Amino acid sequence: MAELLFNIKGQLKLLQQSLLPPKATFSPDQIPDLTGKVTLVTGGNTGVGYEIVKELLRHNAKVYLAARSEEKATVAIERLKKETGKEAHFLHLDLGNIASVRKAAEDFLAKETALHTLFNNAGVMWSPVADVTADGYDLQFGTNVLGHFLLTKLLLPALLKGKESSGDGHARVITTTSPYAYIGHINFDTLKDGPARRKQSTEVLYQQSKLGDILVAFELARRYGEQGIVSVTLHPGILKTDLLRHTNFVKRAALESVYYPPAMGALTPLYAGTTPEGLKLNGKYLIPWAREAEVYNKEAYDEDLARRLWEWLEEQVKAT
Repeated sequence: MAELLFNIKGQLKLLQQSLLPPKATFSPDQIPDLTGKVTLVTGGNTGVGYEIVKELLRHNAKVYLAARSEEKATVAIERLKKETGKEAHFLHLDLGNIASVRKAAEDFLAKETALHTLFNNAGVMWSPVADVTADGYDLQFGTNVLGHFLLTKLLLPALLKGKESSGDGHARVITTTSPYAYIGHINFDTLKDGPARRKQSTEVLYQQSKLGDILVAFELARRYGEQGIVSVTLHPGILKTDLLRHTNFVKRAALESVYYPPAMGALTPLYAGTTPEGLKLNGKYLIPWAREAEVYNKEAYDEDLARRLWEWLEEQVKAT
């Protein structure tokens, strides 16, 4: 009964924050000049990621657009060039493949010594339970959490270098999550493929991955905040993006009635990742549009759980 009430209250909070957020007080016009700043956006070829890349380019940042498909990324880069007059740099990255994440970090570090802002934006949602990563992890957790964890870990030297040339003594990691984390729980028996995982619904596995994103972002803030790394996690809004490609007609129709365009979803990560105000948000959680809030799930603030998850992730990505 307690768990049922928790889920009902969590879903009500999810809807309350997502359906009718207050009018945005932040716009991309408020982004400062980003000349000299190096940024990386995962999933930058579509949806919110595309809109983030576009505004970063418009404000003179050097942008690495990380994506799994070079073909789709090339199309996006050409379109962005027409829209902004600037050209993003493609970085091949498959977050569901540990070897690919390592190669992406290696390729980036071969070109850049410093990174000022990492937008951990990409993700998958409600994929078939049968789907797993190349390394045998639940696809949603492996992509949304494990892949981004490894990428961030490998790029920490560049982020720490980036803070030195940032002008404000900081570098930033901006992680996209979801209010579905409000009804998520971490079950370590379901993070890799096996009987326990296959008994779960795709919705439960997604909720778990989004809570994992928050736990990792908060733990990153605790571990590296004093070294100048600003780690922020956020809910971008209920948006019309490719994330819903795995949903059935009924779910899609319901969500389409409350969709916001991807450009609105980019507001909150851009606020956290570019503005002077964003530097004050280490260890914070934001909701639409660029508002600080509490995560409506006590597990998100469980430091022992966050530490255990961090250590579990470290064990999974140990170089062999």
